[in-house]
Amino acid sequence: MQFPRTAGILLHPTSLPSRGGIGDFGPAAYQFVDSLAAARQGLWQVLPLGPVGYGNSPYSSISAFAGNPLLISLERLAEHGWIGQAKLSATLSPESGPVEYDRVFAAKMPLLFEAGRGFIDAASGSVRQRFEHFCSENAWWLDDFVLFDALRAQHKLASWNEWPAELARRDSGAMERARKRLNADLEIRKALQFAFYEQWQALRKYCSERSIRIVGDVAIFVNYDSADVWTHCELFRLNGALEPEVISGVPPDFFSKTGQRWGNPLYRWDVMKARGYDWWVERLRWATRNCDYIRLDHFRGFDQFWEIPEADQTAINGHWVDGPRDDLFIKLREALGGLPFFAEDLGYITPEVHALRERLRIPGMAVLQFGFNDDGAHMYLPHRAAGKVIYTGTHDNDTTVGWFHSGASDHERRNAEAYLGRCHDGIHWAFIRAAQSSVADLALVPLQDVLGLGSEARMNTPSLHGGNWKWRLAPGQFTAELTAKLAHLAEVTDRLPQPVPVPANEDFAA
Repeated sequence: MQFPRTAGILLHPTSLPSRGGIGDFGPAAYQFVDSLAAARQGLWQVLPLGPVGYGNSPYSSISAFAGNPLLISLERLAEHGWIGQAKLSATLSPESGPVEYDRVFAAKMPLLFEAGRGFIDAASGSVRQRFEHFCSENAWWLDDFVLFDALRAQHKLASWNEWPAELARRDSGAMERARKRLNADLEIRKALQFAFYEQWQALRKYCSERSIRIVGDVAIFVNYDSADVWTHCELFRLNGALEPEVISGVPPDFFSKTGQRWGNPLYRWDVMKARGYDWWVERLRWATRNCDYIRLDHFRGFDQFWEIPEADQTAINGHWVDGPRDDLFIKLREALGGLPFFAEDLGYITPEVHALRERLRIPGMAVLQFGFNDDGAHMYLPHRAAGKVIYTGTHDNDTTVGWFHSGASDHERRNAEAYLGRCHDGIHWAFIRAAQSSVADLALVPLQDVLGLGSEARMNTPSLHGGNWKWRLAPGQFTAELTAKLAHLAEVTDRLPQPVPVPANEDFAA
């Protein structure tokens, strides 16, 4: 796909300075969009928006379709009468500071459930009709997800394979009894998903009105402990005990000498092909309904994926296995009418992977931090970025300031200075100017780089268990001076926003 020449900012909504201990779709999100518009940015990239599982990673979700309830703004629910404003004022925590997920779950989820219960008891008229339409239209994923979520809570977050066998194996009688027993709880969980998607679409509309497109992110794999695997065991490589036979990861690379053992179950691609890749079609159709462009994480895995024996504790002994390649994307193009994707194709990428991407006309990625090592690394530099999406760094990288002062070798620093020249306003602005003046169509910059922050603001360190996904923007930190500087740069590099079709006028209920 040919993207319009545009600039944008990478910031996950959890990093906004919202009340409640975590960023959400409330007032701070709209203020951020206003800042993007003032900065003449045409893109806002987010990470996956699903409910997080182990490790609080957005790439480790318990559903490929549901939304993370922690991103629901209680303030906006209060505006629509779901919960009393006084209760929020007494219980919500300050706007700033890192996300402490255990505290956030403990404080925010009870309030969300109270709001959902109030909505179910009191909603009427057009709002009730919107809710019922949402439940009916999305029953294909919603019904199974809320039952999974409720049973998971009932079993104290134990993995679904540890539940009673009749529930783990989805015995029809046991499922029906569970639905009747948990009916009130299921309705509340449906109400929270309704609130999530109402608030998200309202925010998207606000972005569209300001010529800002949303860049979403789809992880190639899903969690074992997820509604998707529990519901569709036949699509995953599980043994007779419903446990993974083999798992996902990547071999030793820049980030880890022992590789990365992600632990996700691998797909039965033969079964998926026989079914016309229906699960993938629905997954990507849903993604494109909720975002304008999609970053496909670990694109390499669609050509070949790293298969690791489940019993191994590292990824060293894995091996490459053929993926679906063109077959999947032919079906997706037929179903979606196009492929509004770009590929995360970083790391060791074979000529076959590049050829697949080029056949499909899916742009790859260039990350400036990777461009200053040996000659082979120069493929990531701005003059080589035609047909790619360029970044200063990603959520998996250190910030540019942190990388330059702590992570880069002397050789890389010398190369960066030779290529970029010395910069009076910091290495981060040298990177930003290089990315935005490049030949790449899309140029994306983590907000931490715009702010010139060091390693303390890093979002994720791959293979590090704990301490990730916690950084948050402080109120007022994204200043008018910075937005003016970005706006001037967008103008001079011909990256001014392009108009975006605005959704039909709707009175969002949440």
